[in-house]
Amino acid sequence: MPPAARLFTVGEMSSHTVIRRYRDADQDAVCDLWSRASKQAHPFIEGEGEGERARVLGEVHLVRAENWVAERDGAVIGVLGLLGGDDAGVEIGGLFVAPDAQGDGIGRDLVEHAAARYGALTLEVFEENTRARGFYAHLGFTECGRRIDDLSGHPLVAVEREAPLRSVSWLHVRDGRLLSVRTRGNDTFYLPGGKYEPGETAREALSRELSEELGLRIPAEELSEAFVVHDVAHGKNGRRLHMTCFTGGPRDIEPAPGREIAEYAWFDRHESSARCAPAHRQVVDHLVAQGRMSA
Repeated sequence: MPPAARLFTVGEMSSHTVIRRYRDADQDAVCDLWSRASKQAHPFIEGEGEGERARVLGEVHLVRAENWVAERDGAVIGVLGLLGGDDAGVEIGGLFVAPDAQGDGIGRDLVEHAAARYGALTLEVFEENTRARGFYAHLGFTECGRRIDDLSGHPLVAVEREAPLRSVSWLHVRDGRLLSVRTRGNDTFYLPGGKYEPGETAREALSRELSEELGLRIPAEELSEAFVVHDVAHGKNGRRLHMTCFTGGPRDIEPAPGREIAEYAWFDRHESSARCAPAHRQVVDHLVAQGRMSA
């Protein structure tokens, strides 16, 4: 599982935003955030964000759920509650973002945090909350059921998303251009790297993949995590991708492509946009924001 707190890089969230475990000291801030956000999201529910629903939040959900908060510059701006997490996945019991922080990608990253920990996700959203339903549809959730909420009497829509594909990739920039590879029988370029094998850490998986794909011997301990990208996996019928990107290893390399690799190339931002998979293009945006590639 990922570490208990994660600092997000440029292009994901604010550079001072972390996702960390909920603490008892967060209760007042979380309850206030939930009240404001739920009133905005559920104007069709009388008394939303107060009364009995507020009591249940404080006395039940914040006690029984696995709770996480997004914190920016010392202020809680998002809350995520997870229910019943195991190897089969987890239910998102609640996800709320402060109204003045919405649109910054915080909700998306809380969802992906849950997926990184447990894989498959399920949740329920009010049918009348069209904004939230669109948000979850954009992230790859599909409807799997409906029921009537016992407290409010309003219809709920159950949605689900299968576990994302997990992969690792290597970032090697030369003269402002990013190393990319194309496998045989495929027109699209990807980053060097690939999937995990059973029992491997992310660094071990990437070290092996670089040896198999490009003949590069880079010890796992020389690789440093740069950032994580969440996107739609190319050619996988809409399935999500969780790709951990690493830097490290020698600056000067002489790739010797393995049998699965048809060719390799170094691409600038324009070439990446035209010839590479969606996640690859997101990586380029990160590197441009960090000043490692030209806009």
